[in-house]
Amino acid sequence: MSDTTVLPFTVDISDADLEDLRRRLSTTRWPDNETCEDWSQGIPLAYTQELAGYWAREYDWRRCEAELNRWPQFRTRLDGIDIHFLHCRSPHADALPLIISHGWPGSVLEFRHIIDALVDPVAHGGSAADAFHVVIPSLPGYGFSGKPTGTGTSVERIGRMWGELMARLGYSRYVAQGGDWGSMITQSIGQTETDHCAGIHITMPIVTPDPETMNDLTPNEQAALEAMTFYSQWDSGYSKQQSTRPQTLGYGLADSPVGQMAWVVEKFHAWTDCERDGIKHPEHVINRDELLDNVMLYWLNNTGASSARLYWESFNAPSMQPIAMPTGCSIFPKEIFRSSRRWAEQRFQNLIHWNELPQGGHFAALEQPDVLVNELRTCFRSLR
Repeated sequence: MSDTTVLPFTVDISDADLEDLRRRLSTTRWPDNETCEDWSQGIPLAYTQELAGYWAREYDWRRCEAELNRWPQFRTRLDGIDIHFLHCRSPHADALPLIISHGWPGSVLEFRHIIDALVDPVAHGGSAADAFHVVIPSLPGYGFSGKPTGTGTSVERIGRMWGELMARLGYSRYVAQGGDWGSMITQSIGQTETDHCAGIHITMPIVTPDPETMNDLTPNEQAALEAMTFYSQWDSGYSKQQSTRPQTLGYGLADSPVGQMAWVVEKFHAWTDCERDGIKHPEHVINRDELLDNVMLYWLNNTGASSARLYWESFNAPSMQPIAMPTGCSIFPKEIFRSSRRWAEQRFQNLIHWNELPQGGHFAALEQPDVLVNELRTCFRSLR
């Protein structure tokens, strides 16, 4: 592949790879049962065995493969790395180009329920005036993208790569959206791609709580600080490992499909708005096929270590530089890091959209797809 070629891409996993997965699942060596009654020690043994059994005997990868191949997919080389992406053009000629970035432990499949509504709003209860041409790349080291072979692939570098991608696709003016690492990449786009990106939308604004507000906190701000404390004390072990020793972690994730599954699915329990009748369970909001589809993009491409390296590159020193680009924020109540508007205004100098939603968590496009579509339409309407 030359440095500028854009080639069509089709997902085509071999039967041998699928048979190897089933063989590995059948020979799993299980740990002891947890000694608590909930998920506080991690994903429970009984549920892990149930999900692994379903994966081995009932799950249908070919269904997911067909869904992926329903959307136009491509690969192109950006800054020396082959990048896989979905490129779904709207039937409406005046559609606004939009690049969407996922994070960890997500994938391009996070956006499976919003793509069609963004591309063809008329067919989904909307107006042609809200149409988008949608570009969704797999991050370097994730999914069907290539893996960096050296250091330096930070969120800032990825943001510049996405600017190059949009230029290569012929989009001289576009907007950007993201959650998790995608939020940080999108915020980086807001700093470096100012000649061509007209605005950004994020679900996890990275800001510092304003010290001037500490004696006058709102209930939502107090709850946000409590959530940050909980994350630091009880929910951040994965990030410490991935940001310091991703290679060591990678051996287990590369060798054990159950290990990879547990590493990912536990976060869908922790970070989704999935409590129903006092019981938290990820399948309350995301069905098990969708959970396993996402896991498969890690397992089939052996990206346990390569995806974790983004933490080693970027987790410990996030940019807090001001952003002057028009910015929209949608704050879901079970997001990991939440901001208040007055905290956000300290960093985002042109806040064009702010909304605090009543339901939803970290994986907004999967949990509340209709809500997120409406948020994006509303946010970017003034920039068309």
